[in-house]
Amino acid sequence: MSSTTSHAGQVDSELACPVSPVVDIVFSRWTTPILWTLNEFGRQRFVELQRNVGTITPKVLTQRLRQMERDGMVVRTYHPEVPPRVEYEISELGRSLAPLFAHLAEWSTENLRKVERARQEFDEAEERTPSLR
Repeated sequence: MSSTTSHAGQVDSELACPVSPVVDIVFSRWTTPILWTLNEFGRQRFVELQRNVGTITPKVLTQRLRQMERDGMVVRTYHPEVPPRVEYEISELGRSLAPLFAHLAEWSTENLRKVERARQEFDEAEERTPSLR
């Protein structure tokens, strides 16, 4: 049995692709924009963070922040004032992703046009010749 297969002979996804757990943690639909925003703008209150992230709903932002706090990516600070104040900031663990985000931003700048062109060429080819898929 190889080191990437389980007892049932199935491939263990974490062994076959060791970055899968990282992708699951960091690259969900809203996690990346939240981390990016906290890294760029620093500590923020909920409404401020929601406004800076964009079209995210309060419910989804709450869910993502709780999960990110659980994962150690975000620090939540409660200030027992009247009215109560809660602030969120990126943790050191979350901040350690900044170089990865910088590389992805660079890749995006260099390659998104190529991706769009490839998609357009693919779609045009599909229109010319009906797919057998």
